[in-house]
Amino acid sequence: MLKKIMLVIAVVVLSVGVGGAGRSERGQIPWKDPAPIASNDAEEKILDVLADMYLNQRRGMMNVQPEDGRVLRLLAEAVGAKHIVEIGTSNGYSGIWFCLALRTTGGKLTTYEIDARRASLARKNFKRAGVDHIVTLIEGDAHKEITKLKEPIDILFLDADKAGYIDYLNKLLPLVRPGGLILAHNTTNVRGPMEDYIKAVTTNPKLETKFIHKHDQGIGITLKKR
Repeated sequence: MLKKIMLVIAVVVLSVGVGGAGRSERGQIPWKDPAPIASNDAEEKILDVLADMYLNQRRGMMNVQPEDGRVLRLLAEAVGAKHIVEIGTSNGYSGIWFCLALRTTGGKLTTYEIDARRASLARKNFKRAGVDHIVTLIEGDAHKEITKLKEPIDILFLDADKAGYIDYLNKLLPLVRPGGLILAHNTTNVRGPMEDYIKAVTTNPKLETKFIHKHDQGIGITLKKR
């Protein structure tokens, strides 16, 4: 399983395959690799919503970069994720990248947002992308709300208060299934507040961690070993 995940990561980071720019608005995004190409109308609609969000909503939203979003989608689909838990919805940008995968795996997203304005915007974005039926958005303090979770998690994505990553990990790691992933955003550009988290995922023998996109915001990919 680890070899499979590492191969997926390598393909995402190093691939120089050919592809078109998609619709005109996606062509305005400064892709490091060729722009994603939709395989059907539903995917086209989602990619167009993501492009609009990137071009018109990202200010103040602390969104992942489009290249990071593609990693999220690729990993989620590669592991056949059925349940993804996201801490830090913002306007729904990263969540919609996950939904590109979940709509094919038959999975669902549970996402947490403390800010009411961002949560409201995210709900609208999920709806116009046509993925709201597979998303449960919980508004409130995730540190408290996640204690209500009981079902297994295939992917846990951390992109909220950086000092809080270790608390989220401690509370939710027992729910992450063996072979599941913990993804942490901003492991390069906001590394300081999460040093305890980084130590935890790099010194636990039951976990395997790889950091990618270190030239940019950074993503930590942690496998919970079988």
